[in-house]
Amino acid sequence: MKKYVKPNGLKIALYLLVVAMMAYVVVYMPTPYLIYQPGSAEEVRPMIRVEQHDPDEEGTFMMTTVSASYANIALLMLSAFNPNAEVVKKAERMGDQSKEEYTATQVYYMNSSQSSAMEAAYHQAGVEYSIEPAYVFVMSISDQSANGAYFQPGDKLISVDGEPTKDTEKLAELLGGKSIGDQVTVELERKGKNVNEEVPLVSIKDSKTGTERPGLGVMIATMQKVQPVNSQHTIHFEDTRIGGPSAGLIFTLEIYNQLTPGDLSKGYRIAGTGTIDKEGNVGPIGGVKHKIVAADRKHADFFFVPQKNYDEAKKRADKIKTEMKLIPVEKLQDAVDYLESLPTKE
Repeated sequence: MKKYVKPNGLKIALYLLVVAMMAYVVVYMPTPYLIYQPGSAEEVRPMIRVEQHDPDEEGTFMMTTVSASYANIALLMLSAFNPNAEVVKKAERMGDQSKEEYTATQVYYMNSSQSSAMEAAYHQAGVEYSIEPAYVFVMSISDQSANGAYFQPGDKLISVDGEPTKDTEKLAELLGGKSIGDQVTVELERKGKNVNEEVPLVSIKDSKTGTERPGLGVMIATMQKVQPVNSQHTIHFEDTRIGGPSAGLIFTLEIYNQLTPGDLSKGYRIAGTGTIDKEGNVGPIGGVKHKIVAADRKHADFFFVPQKNYDEAKKRADKIKTEMKLIPVEKLQDAVDYLESLPTKE
């Protein structure tokens, strides 16, 4: 008859400790890598509305995205078996930015992309408009600043001492008469909520002249709004959690379709990528090979790709044997001309 041996408490504790450490290493321990893979292909019509728009759109315009994940050991192991996964070092994509600063930068790029898309579409449609400052956006906190406790990347700077701050020039004017060490009342909008802070002004050194002046100790940018002369052409964008500048071309095509009579989509599922400027020039982007896969999964008929990204896009399209047709473009006019030449889809 075997004698029952009671488990040693120390051994059990050590065993649990080893399991916990392994779980931490595999699941929770951060690594210096990001994993990129195909994201989504999303219809942009629900994101954009022109006041007096032409409702005729039988097809759809789709923006394409790349999915980025902060990699742990488990994800790195799984990525080895995923042909669409791309492992890159964080420093290559994010530089020395924190996660919060990188996110704020992508929000800034998206806002700029929307503004440029409105300008390009208005110009293409012959709609008169003007540019006005909207608000000051906090991009990052200076490493030398002690004011990190008051600001977060992504904050909107609404006012200083009760005076609205719609652009960086107005902010400089408000702070010009003050001294380093003075306190100002700052009103911020943070994640949809208003926040008020008493902020001491810190020394900001001019990189060119070496002179010092009082400042908030944050990196900022002016966000603009595009205002049509005729309010019937006003464009509204819905909030989106997607960042970056690469939806510019597709945003422009959707806006232009709503501004003008007829259906530019011709009933097709049209995906694409590419930055846009107010003159309608289409610029290259990153991650096009992932966006090709995302568009194919949503059964796109056509994919507009910047000319400089075409070779990479074509290589991935051939690899996945997609029936989707790639259309290289350098200007907005190239995409418009191509769509106008298509027959209406049966």
